[in-house]
Amino acid sequence: MKRAMIIASLGLASVLSFGASAAVHQVSADQAKSLQPMGTISVAQIGSAPMDMREELAAKAEKQGASAYRIIEARSGASWHATAELYK
Repeated sequence: MKRAMIIASLGLASVLSFGASAAVHQVSADQAKSLQPMGTISVAQIGSAPMDMREELAAKAEKQGASAYRIIEARSGASWHATAELYK
């Protein structure tokens, strides 16, 4: 019984770690050269932190099925706007 619980726990841990490694990440222009582009996304918001912009870009990129994104345009102030290129 203990053995079955250990195997089940290890299986669950491997699934969770795979999900964490499959997250979308930001890349530099040099890193993007080796990736296949798949379109662009834009996000905008009023009165929030720049970290919120990155979180929104990552969430939107993941929803589109991208593995990475690169910010190609960003404006900030009372409101901010960012555009990112998506990569497979």
